Order: sequence, then structure tokens, then C-alpha cells
Amino acid sequence: MQRYLQKDHLSRRIGIMLLGIAVLGVGVGLFKFALMGNDPSTALVIAIGGRIGIDFSLVLIGMNTLWFLAEAAFGRELIGPGTFVNWFCVGPIASFFERSLTNALGAPEHWAVQCGVLAIGVLVLGLACALYQTADVGIAPYDALSILLARKTRQTYFLCRIFTDSLCVLIAWLLGGLIGLGTLVCALGLGPFIAFFTRHAAVKLLPANAG
Repeated sequence: MQRYLQKDHLSRRIGIMLLGIAVLGVGVGLFKFALMGNDPSTALVIAIGGRIGIDFSLVLIGMNTLWFLAEAAFGRELIGPGTFVNWFCVGPIASFFERSLTNALGAPEHWAVQCGVLAIGVLVLGLACALYQTADVGIAPYDALSILLARKTRQTYFLCRIFTDSLCVLIAWLLGGLIGLGTLVCALGLGPFIAFFTRHAAVKLLPANAG
């Protein structure tokens, strides 16, 4: 945590992180509203929540608690303000946004509408991840797992992320969770959008002399 407190322009970075988390919650809510599958970790959380009858946001906080134990034990330098904001805020924002859309519009019934919502969700998630990662003020508990695994096994982060995501998808499927096009899009298609929004949006919000 101390390394973040020593950085210049901390308030600007925290502002970017908070914006990214808010947008991330909206993006997750859009994916849930589309009913075409979610990103791997969200799919697992939804599947667990469905099994035990607990709201998505509460299950996400509980799962983040478990993932944080590994982050705290093996990667304390990855922990920052963004870790805790992601931990406790994404779930409630996503649930609130999904409920608001459902109450206002009803569940989408046509495949074309679902695909349209999913496409918007991909763009929103890409922007959110770009903002959150560019702020560089702490790694989310789930995202830290791949980094820690890469360090332990000396495999690439890419392979370790595929492993953790695939494991989440497998468990979600075994629990009867919804695995669909949205899950595949998140696993394979978010990268280019994150890179685009990082280059054209997120980095421009940083202070001119930020490193």
C-alpha cells in the first residue's frame, strides 16, 4: 500500500480508478441483463449464488474475500485502494444496474436485442478495464490470482489467466450456471478493446508527467 501513497498525483489516479470501477459495474450489469453468459469469474459467482439462493453482489464479496486471502499471503505488493473498491463495489453496482434495466425495460426476449446489449457491454467492459488498470492503484483479488500463479509456476500470465478463467467456467458449468456467447467474448475478445481504450482514453486522463 505504501508504494501507492508515495506516488505523485494519487488523487488523480484514484479518481480514474473510481470511474473505472463504476463503469465496470455497469458493464457487468449489462452482461447479466443480456442473458448470454458472463465473464468467467462472474459466471462462477452467479452460479454459486443461484445454487445457494444469495444475491450476486453478496456472493461476489464473499468470493473476493477468499481470493484476497491468497493475494494478501503471496502478493501484498499488489494490494492498493483499487483492490478494496473493486472488492466491495462492483457487485452492488452491477446488481443495481441490472435490476434497474429489467424493471424499466423487462428482460430482453429477442436474440438481436440480446446481441446488441452484449456488444454495448463489451465496449463498456473494455473501457472499464482500461481505466482501472491504467490507474495502477491496486489489483482486484481475482485478477491477482493469475499474476500469483504465473510467478509460482513461471508460466506466462496469458496461460495462467486462461487456466483460472477456464477453471471458473468449468465449475460454473458443473453448478448449472449460464455459459454462453458472452463468456466466450470475454475470454477471447476483450483484449483489443482494452488496448484501444487504454491508448485513446485512459492514459490521456493521467497527469502529464505520470509514469
